[in-house]
Amino acid sequence: MTVPAKVGPPVTASTRLMWAILGLVLLADALDMIDAAVTNIAAPTITAELHGGEALIKWLGSVYMLAMGVLLVVGGRLGDKYGQRRLFLIGMSGFTIASAVAGLAPSPALLVLARAAQGAFGALLIPQGMAIMTKTFSRDMLTKAFGMFGPLLGIASVGGPILAGFVIDADIAGLSWRPIFLVNVVLGGLGLVLAVRLLPHDDGDASIGVDGVGSGLLAATMFGLLLGLVEGAGNGWTAIPILSIVVGLVFLAAFARRQATAADPLLKPSLLRNRGFSSGLLVGLIVFAATTGLVYVLSLFMQQGLHASAREASLGLLPMTVGIIVAAGACMALIKKMGRTLVFLGLAIILISCGWLLVLVTGSGTDLSLWALAPAVFLTGLGMGACYGTIFDVALGDINPDEAGSASGSLSAIQQLAAGIGSAAVTSVFFHSAASGLGHAMTTSLIVVVGLTAITVPAVILMPRRAPEELQH
Repeated sequence: MTVPAKVGPPVTASTRLMWAILGLVLLADALDMIDAAVTNIAAPTITAELHGGEALIKWLGSVYMLAMGVLLVVGGRLGDKYGQRRLFLIGMSGFTIASAVAGLAPSPALLVLARAAQGAFGALLIPQGMAIMTKTFSRDMLTKAFGMFGPLLGIASVGGPILAGFVIDADIAGLSWRPIFLVNVVLGGLGLVLAVRLLPHDDGDASIGVDGVGSGLLAATMFGLLLGLVEGAGNGWTAIPILSIVVGLVFLAAFARRQATAADPLLKPSLLRNRGFSSGLLVGLIVFAATTGLVYVLSLFMQQGLHASAREASLGLLPMTVGIIVAAGACMALIKKMGRTLVFLGLAIILISCGWLLVLVTGSGTDLSLWALAPAVFLTGLGMGACYGTIFDVALGDINPDEAGSASGSLSAIQQLAAGIGSAAVTSVFFHSAASGLGHAMTTSLIVVVGLTAITVPAVILMPRRAPEELQH
């Protein structure tokens, strides 16, 4: 998480109110982190009960992150135009209602639609917190706030899947997986009450433009590419997935053209002409896609291949999340001195750990224990944490201060889009290879992750050497 280069209007909030607003913003972000991760554990159980098949497993996580990523930048612009308080309330209300629908969904189709709505309303909700804090917090409090985001949201990402595993195994009131979504009704309701009481009123700026055409082109681009990847990897490269990808690329070209000509582009053209930033964007896109997909298929392998329960699989992934938190925390202290070297180290650790996992799975197949996987899973988390904590900060190293807001929003959107693409694509590879056994499916998935990670190494050389001083954690 990066601190904006400029702080907004003069501080009006008391210290107590600033801490209360910070708690509310962290609650909103934690809801996003938890809901993005819970399906890693819950997908097999949900699919078995709703009879959704492989398609439901692929789309449960992907559709949430796709909707979030496509609308995240737009959500920030809408907050600027109509007021952050208003958009926060709309986002929290919609997210809460969508969570209720997801928890009560009787069919796979309705559940997927509810997940898409969660992501869409989350995209309206999440950007407002940063903007509100920037306007109402002192410089010192703002620095403290952003310093807390990484560790606390890391805990949320740990707690989400672990909680999901225990809730599913507990089968509360015979509801199986449904409470993992229904709990958001309680938390979202609490968030709404706090938001009404705490958030400052603001009218927004009606003169700010929102590029609806660009948003539509981006949505069409990502849907076409994601649908093509999922269908091609899962059902073979027939005319439909190939055509879908071609259509997605056509919309991508149209989106790029639109950004160059629009009065209020979603992504400033000058950012894309910045070699360091574009390289960081590319590295982030591929690394987040590969690692998110890896987490998803590891969960599937543990549950379907090693016959672990949902709770056991959630604990099996705990070493990875601990590794992420440890490495991300260390990088906060090291990034000023080491810069992009940390990105190289993170990629190297991911490659080594995936190689370790390959040796284990190739040698033992589905006869492995979760304890045998734990050290390699922890090492994978260390590599992911080193990358997660540095790629986007370093990518901002050569940008102008007045482009910091647009750049940060673009990188956050890319992270969400990459997660959606990665979870769908790598999962599709897993299922496509499962006919030869789940050990073979895991091996093939690991090879794909290794290949994707390796091709990012040359691009890191083009990234800035250091993160900008004013954007350090």
